[in-house]
Amino acid sequence: MTTRCYTVAFQGVDARLVEVQCAVAPGLPAFSVVGLPDKAVSEARERVRAAFAAMSIALPSRRITVNLSPADLPKEGSHFDLPIALALLAAIGIIPAEKAEDTIALGELSLDGQLMPVVGALPAAVTAAEQARMLICPKDSGAEAAWVDAAQVFGVTTLAEAVQHFTGQRLIEPATPGEVGNAPATKDLRDVKGQEQAKRALEIAAAGRHHLLMVGPPGSGKSMLAARLPSLLPPLTPREALETSMIHSLAGLIKDGGISRVRPFREPHHTASMAAIVGGGRRAQPGEISLAHNGVLFLDELPEFARPVLETLRQPLETGEVMVARANAHVKYPSRFMLVAAANPCKCGYLADANRACARAPGCSADYLGRISGPLLDRFDLHLDVPPVDIADLDLPPCAEGSAEVAQRVACARELQQARYANHPGIEQNADAEGQLLEDAAAPGPDSRDLLSRAAERFGLSARGYHRVLRVARTIADLAREERVQRHHFAEALSFRLPAAR
Repeated sequence: MTTRCYTVAFQGVDARLVEVQCAVAPGLPAFSVVGLPDKAVSEARERVRAAFAAMSIALPSRRITVNLSPADLPKEGSHFDLPIALALLAAIGIIPAEKAEDTIALGELSLDGQLMPVVGALPAAVTAAEQARMLICPKDSGAEAAWVDAAQVFGVTTLAEAVQHFTGQRLIEPATPGEVGNAPATKDLRDVKGQEQAKRALEIAAAGRHHLLMVGPPGSGKSMLAARLPSLLPPLTPREALETSMIHSLAGLIKDGGISRVRPFREPHHTASMAAIVGGGRRAQPGEISLAHNGVLFLDELPEFARPVLETLRQPLETGEVMVARANAHVKYPSRFMLVAAANPCKCGYLADANRACARAPGCSADYLGRISGPLLDRFDLHLDVPPVDIADLDLPPCAEGSAEVAQRVACARELQQARYANHPGIEQNADAEGQLLEDAAAPGPDSRDLLSRAAERFGLSARGYHRVLRVARTIADLAREERVQRHHFAEALSFRLPAAR
């Protein structure tokens, strides 16, 4: 007799159903796991054996074979322990076979039968809902999986509890979702003295999800400005929160089962490797660009990043997704993020200060910023020169307008965009619009088109740069709550575009 239980194998944010088959047959005593398991799955035999011994359950002196189907799909991770144990318990008649077959399980067993939390409970719950099966997982992972309302989720502490639940001795209450994280931002735009143009650029970037590059000397406030960007962004919608949390679940970043409504803000160090930024490694894990999905990726000291790492950003910036290709895996992750970067104007950072600049100025600036390729620079919608802050500005009282006031305008602008693109799936902000849809949304008049033509000819704007000007101008008009994009909106958009073209 062959008994079955089910679990999942992760391919990106997708959790593929895996059938765990167990057969106990006559022959020399043996316990084998087949079906392309990795080292962690193969070692499940010893953890299951020890957990059974802790429960005073003796394995039969027969040949035990566990098959993980489909056999050509790589099986990785310790979460296969619990489904293997349940399939074996059904095979030896301790739990009903029909109940085990109606279950998707995941969890790591300790030697005393305790269940340890695992990553990926949220994607597993989505698969359980699609398959109309209940999900059994460690109790510490249950609050995370319970966010999928359509799935019946049970969190257990030990393997013995799971057995009691299946046999009806002590039924377990369904798991409840964790807390919703929507904590207010502690860093307020009101803290920034001066830098009015930079604040304006942040507001435009937040309203249209535009990519922003800030160039300025050390101490001018680039990092301080970027750190306050999350306080301007609206909270994640329920759909966005689920998308983002599924990625964070695979990375093990969800704590206490809580799903956050705060948009991600990732700021990797410039020594980060390509696998850390894009994703990869032995199990093709998500990288920073996917962990920043629906949020912000801040790259400080942009020229200090390895050039091959920066070049890998070009495709995700355009498509909103990344394919992590390895010899044994091709995994696709969503990566729709807002890129914000900061850089010094040169290696020493004091290009504009003749008293402090190095002897190689101004040539050092071309060498330093030349580390950033033209195609990548062209993908930034807003190019901002951040001047040093005047010492006198530091004595000024706090600004009357803080993050709350700016965030309200940003939210209103985003609502206008969502209404405008409601009939266009996959397009939510102005940064997503392209082609005829963008032309119709911006609709430059004759005087505006003449301005754009002269600017494009004089400063050598590319076709991509031209369309990004249209997107930014549409966002500026949305912030002003104007239906038509006026000439002065295009002029302001060009003012944030032309410094890089000089």
